[in-house]
Amino acid sequence: MEPPSGTFNISKAKYNLPKNRYSDVLCYDHSRVKLPAIVEGDPSSDYINANYVAGYNQDNAYISTQGPLPKTFGDFWRMIWHCHVMVIVMTTRVVERGRMKCGQYWPMEEESEEQIEEFIVINTGIEQHHDYTVTGLFLHNTKSGESRHLTHIQFTSWPDYGVPRTGTAFLDFLFRVRSCQADATKRLGSSWKGHALGPPIVVHCSAGIGRTGTFMTIDISLRQLEDTNRVDIKETVRRIRSQRAFAIQMPDQYVFCHLGIVEHALRQGDIEDYDLAGFDDSDSESDEI
Repeated sequence: MEPPSGTFNISKAKYNLPKNRYSDVLCYDHSRVKLPAIVEGDPSSDYINANYVAGYNQDNAYISTQGPLPKTFGDFWRMIWHCHVMVIVMTTRVVERGRMKCGQYWPMEEESEEQIEEFIVINTGIEQHHDYTVTGLFLHNTKSGESRHLTHIQFTSWPDYGVPRTGTAFLDFLFRVRSCQADATKRLGSSWKGHALGPPIVVHCSAGIGRTGTFMTIDISLRQLEDTNRVDIKETVRRIRSQRAFAIQMPDQYVFCHLGIVEHALRQGDIEDYDLAGFDDSDSESDEI
């Protein structure tokens, strides 16, 4: 893949550096999510390490972002509110291999709540599955008095090293995300004037490029497959990387995207037989940052 082509001036600004989880994972200027400024003239108050990413025939289908830091929890929830996000996709655990990968930015216990700046976030219920967890959230904006229902869906079966050996669990997770988004968009009814598939879906891991890029690549590729019976994973990754730099970090993540598409085609009966033996033999140990 070609190197990034774009500028990172806002991410590199001295006043924004503390808001980046990793010093070498910056967001493009041209596709960054720009928050409403809290303080007029404060150049740091509109920044979050997040980029819009187009889906299949859908502008701004996703927001690819880093795992929130405690100091950016408020920015994260402002982004959720400002961008009308209804579904948050998390592809990491808070702690992996003894390392903090993401802050605990939502209340963990059912019926518990937290106030983060002007937002009150309430956990309305947890649905536990073997490979993922679905949490209902109620988000109240104390400034406007408005409230919204959101869904937080977290994939919990990504291994500490490498990628999953099969795409089965990840595909089930992805289609549950689609179902949650469809339900949320239906609830919006005529108040939603945008794309038929709804507002942007926020997708994050720790850095917001590896597993996040993998999720978006598979989702976009499956929509292309459904529409045209063809996929172009390399071009899909290239386009994602033109909006979120360095998406898909490791070779095994790129291979896993192919595995997911093939497994879906097998499940759908689009292909009758395919030898998957070589897909899970990679010696690569991707250490997602």
